[in-house]
Amino acid sequence: MSPKTTRSAPTGGKSPREGLVTPGRVVVAVLGVLALVFVFENTRSTRIRLLVPEVTMPLWMALLATGLIGALCGAYAMRRRR
Repeated sequence: MSPKTTRSAPTGGKSPREGLVTPGRVVVAVLGVLALVFVFENTRSTRIRLLVPEVTMPLWMALLATGLIGALCGAYAMRRRR
């Protein structure tokens, strides 16, 4: 039988906050900012037809709703893949 060994975190000069800013997180942050700029630049009201009813709403709200629906569909697809 082998004795149990415990692993401790390396203390070789790395701070616990190191690694919080990764290239992937920077890309996501930039895309989020660009999406917000796009949404807030498109604030006029527009008519949207949803199969039968026609609604008038601010364009930013329609864009945000579409983005949220897309994010939910993507999250669902990734969850089903596991």
